[in-house]
Amino acid sequence: MFEAVIFDWDGTLADTKKVIVISFQKTLREINIKVSDEYIERRIGIGAAETFRDLLRSAKMPVDEKIVQQLIERKSQLEIELTNQVKLFPGATELLEALHGKIKVGLASMNNRSVIVHMVEANSLEKYFKVILTADSVSNSKPNPEIFLKTAFELKTNPEKCVVFEDSIFGVKAAKSGNMGCVAVTTGVYSKEELEKEKPNLIVKTLKESQILPFIFQ
Repeated sequence: MFEAVIFDWDGTLADTKKVIVISFQKTLREINIKVSDEYIERRIGIGAAETFRDLLRSAKMPVDEKIVQQLIERKSQLEIELTNQVKLFPGATELLEALHGKIKVGLASMNNRSVIVHMVEANSLEKYFKVILTADSVSNSKPNPEIFLKTAFELKTNPEKCVVFEDSIFGVKAAKSGNMGCVAVTTGVYSKEELEKEKPNLIVKTLKESQILPFIFQ
């Protein structure tokens, strides 16, 4: 039996794809960088800093960390302004409620803390998470397992006793390399076939599926 559950946010608990794409594109337009929506979508999960660095390099622009931070802050501000367009996926609140008080629950997102805290509060989910870690808490982005390992540490739980819920191949890779269990959901931009290649323990279409709780409490 697992002792802790760690959730990703974007694409896993909440449908944030549209809001993330809009906030990235508005920020990028301000520095005259053009990129497809798909490029942004396929990088959700690794963190804005890495995405901005890669785009600056591709545009032959200097990768100045002060500029990167300013871009992150602008993108975060825009995302917060669009919070009312973010919806939780079906079954998200019900699953959190079913776990509440029975097992430790953490949130580990490569989005920025200002965004995540705002969205968690806007959806009245604060009581469900014992720990919330974000991109601001780590030096390495997914697929490095640092954020999950730190969350396990904060939850005072051995990594092998944790199960991670993720929608991206980066997140599944991070969970598996951290020696954690992993439930992959196909609510993000990655297909079942793409997720299967990373060998999660379980793949589900939604957070409403009946096999989730038996898997966690096996």
